[in-house]
Amino acid sequence: MSATINRRHFIAAGTTALALPFVARGASAQTQWPSRQIRLICSYPAGGQTDLLARAFGDFISRQVDKTVVIENKAGASGSIGTAEVARAEPDGHTLLCSISTTYMMNRVMMKNPGYDMDKDLTLVSAIPGGGLLLIANPKHGIKTLDDFVAFARKSGRVNFGTYSAGSAPHMTIHELNKQYGLNIEPIHYRGEAPMWTGMLDGSLDVAMGSYTAAKPVLESDRGTVFAVNSKKVDALPQIKTLPEQGATAKFFKVSGFTGFAVPKATPQPIVERLGALCVAANEDPKVKAALATFLLEPALGSKESNALYQRELPVWLESAQALGLQPA
Repeated sequence: MSATINRRHFIAAGTTALALPFVARGASAQTQWPSRQIRLICSYPAGGQTDLLARAFGDFISRQVDKTVVIENKAGASGSIGTAEVARAEPDGHTLLCSISTTYMMNRVMMKNPGYDMDKDLTLVSAIPGGGLLLIANPKHGIKTLDDFVAFARKSGRVNFGTYSAGSAPHMTIHELNKQYGLNIEPIHYRGEAPMWTGMLDGSLDVAMGSYTAAKPVLESDRGTVFAVNSKKVDALPQIKTLPEQGATAKFFKVSGFTGFAVPKATPQPIVERLGALCVAANEDPKVKAALATFLLEPALGSKESNALYQRELPVWLESAQALGLQPA
């Protein structure tokens, strides 16, 4: 824990100068940023993880730059509605997006025309790496490890495995497990985590996969047994091994996804860097700390680290998504 805190302090110290006021150069040389209120568009509904992170970081940014940050929820079409609006906005640093990996990486595979091109229309300013997702089984099956699950799937022939959407990380996990172990698991897609975990609570699912926070009702009622996490350990359940630690070999099990903040592509680089620095500095804010802790997320990264994470994970997500064979909607 001390190493993480020291690293966090080092990054924050190294970006202090970037978080100070500056005058943007180039075409807007005479305009100080920000010169008016900032729109922070969240491309998912109010009350969810993405929205709560947008509000916590938006509040911090507002206090640092002394301008109002207005949160606007523009949900729908896997985040593409709000994202397309930001992509069309004036690239002056006064319109910011908060969305998730699906929006930044998956929609290009899942949708014929999402209304934006991530690489041509948007610039990532900060990413919050995702936490590990839990694989939880109905206790009646006695599944406590990945080997137990594989044996159960082979013996039963049919496994009701819940995901929170088609093309999601759980959907790709099912595909990769089928491929490695010669299984024939059919995913059962829900519209979100809440109804999926309800399916686990009422006994209609054998297995489901999702976040620790959303799965709490299942765990607290002893209606589910955690037997693995997908890509990284979950601090609240340190004894649970990851899929790679239990023998799963797919490259997809080494990526985590992220929640990210982005601006229109032509936004001046000094503004991009300052926004990234503000997000890093926000890691020390009590409200932001509480939000990150609620969802067991890592601290926000600066713009350079965030784009490195994006470039590293993008080809793996695309390869796994394309292997699903889904027709773009």
